[in-house]
Amino acid sequence: MKKTLTFILSFIVFIQLVNAQFDDRFYFPSKEYSVDQNPMHEDILYEIDTVKIHSLWLKQKNETKFTVLFFMGASGNASNYLPLANLLLSTGAQIFIFEPRGYGLSTGTPSHLNIASDAQFVLDNLIKLKEVQNTKIIVYGASLGSQIASHIIKNNQDIISALIIDGGMSSFTDIALEKTPEERKSIVKKFVTSPYSSKEDLEKIKDIPKLIIHGTEDETIPFSHAEINYNNAKEPKELWSYQGGHLQVARIDREAYIQKIVGVFYSIKKIQRS
Repeated sequence: MKKTLTFILSFIVFIQLVNAQFDDRFYFPSKEYSVDQNPMHEDILYEIDTVKIHSLWLKQKNETKFTVLFFMGASGNASNYLPLANLLLSTGAQIFIFEPRGYGLSTGTPSHLNIASDAQFVLDNLIKLKEVQNTKIIVYGASLGSQIASHIIKNNQDIISALIIDGGMSSFTDIALEKTPEERKSIVKKFVTSPYSSKEDLEKIKDIPKLIIHGTEDETIPFSHAEINYNNAKEPKELWSYQGGHLQVARIDREAYIQKIVGVFYSIKKIQRS
């Protein structure tokens, strides 16, 4: 992940001034997909336009009260996030990992806008599943996935119970500007736009618990992004900082991570969905 975002930022610094948008430069999908080690899973495919959108459903053996809709980072695919997803699975929740266009079993090419529309389509169909209808839905955004996670919950506050941001950025533009020389920042601001951003969407999310997790030694997405998101977020909210790098908290302190996630689950009120 660190190498991927370093490449992104390097690309932005050296782009030529052309009349185009560069949102696609944030996405590095992989087609090397394997979940053989997870027998309790199902691949859900939806057809949108001319593409197929995949979500990996990690199931519980018994009925659950909690559903986690998981948005991944910039590179890889759903199978790359299985270690983290399996840890979430151990909390008793069922997990749906959304794969943007081009990732894993999804077809097409990802962009900020089609990810937003596809995520809404998947959520609309997700809540129709009988296994989901009587559960609390928690949206989880890891790294780059923080952007669509905040956006989707901002637009669906009546059906989502909580938001978790893990190693997230404040906006696409902010991360692009992070290592851009001063003389080039005006170019980046003009061409690397954020059609939606966590720091703006969090200001509009009300009465929904928000847990922001971030490592103080994160060199991929600096801790300052978590501080921006936390300061913009409405109560109830919590910033959980830890000494470590990007998306490392689950490996550094597994038990504390599980306790924190379970704490989120049991602190939220059930939302009735029509």
